[in-house]
Amino acid sequence: MSADLHVHTTASDGTDGPEEVVCRAKILGLKAIAVTDHDTVDGVEPALAAGRLSDIEVVTGVELGAQYLGKELHLLGYSIDTDNYILKDKLSFLIGERKSRIFKMVQKVQNLGIPVSCEEVLAVSRSGSVGRPHLATVLIKAGVVNNITEAFNKYIGFGCPAYVPRYKLHPVEAINIINKAGGVSVLAHPGQNNAHELLDMLMNAGLAGLEVYHPAHSREQEYFYFSLAREHGLIITGGSDYHGHGHKTGNHLGSVTVPYGSVKEIVKKKWYNNGRKT
Repeated sequence: MSADLHVHTTASDGTDGPEEVVCRAKILGLKAIAVTDHDTVDGVEPALAAGRLSDIEVVTGVELGAQYLGKELHLLGYSIDTDNYILKDKLSFLIGERKSRIFKMVQKVQNLGIPVSCEEVLAVSRSGSVGRPHLATVLIKAGVVNNITEAFNKYIGFGCPAYVPRYKLHPVEAINIINKAGGVSVLAHPGQNNAHELLDMLMNAGLAGLEVYHPAHSREQEYFYFSLAREHGLIITGGSDYHGHGHKTGNHLGSVTVPYGSVKEIVKKKWYNNGRKT
């Protein structure tokens, strides 16, 4: 029995709806998935409902972006209380920051003589958690680029004419938000930016796990992070970082999984943490 613990839906920058993701998971024979959209939990409830009908366990989740001393890192929050007021308030703020960023990027695209609008981008996103992939889709529809990768490389990637930096949390704040929502915090794809160099600070803040298995990790990196997690008593997780077909990552649902035991470890850690608070 396996689990894919890093999945995105149309609630953020994925192309599959929550129900569709659950359906795909069922076809693939997965035991569980975690819905971990960027800065939103809007996809969780529909996925939970679909999971109950399909006998697929859905782990509530979110992915928060953070930055420290110029190093960007992502924190996954698992088994969170999606109704927690602290979490909801912060996510509302982050959604506002996302919209502000996209509006600025649209203005830059317009200044390049390309006829796009904020309304078009918001319509594509179909959610509050709007991001660059949605703007890339609008650029494709406008006939300016052929695919999302070209849009990033030519217009909206770092250092490109229409790029605007995104607001990011301090990593300790991100972990605190997850923990206060009763969740379990895990450092996502550390091999992408050597985020493990901040491990002591993150663990002191309450980090509980490492995403050892990820499509961007080499076998050598998997071994390194597996050993690091074992050394520090961290939960070992992994997932495909699935965003749907046509996304620039090209990752497939279920392409990277972990044994269902990782889900049990997350639940165990959640109840241990909550027991300490009472």
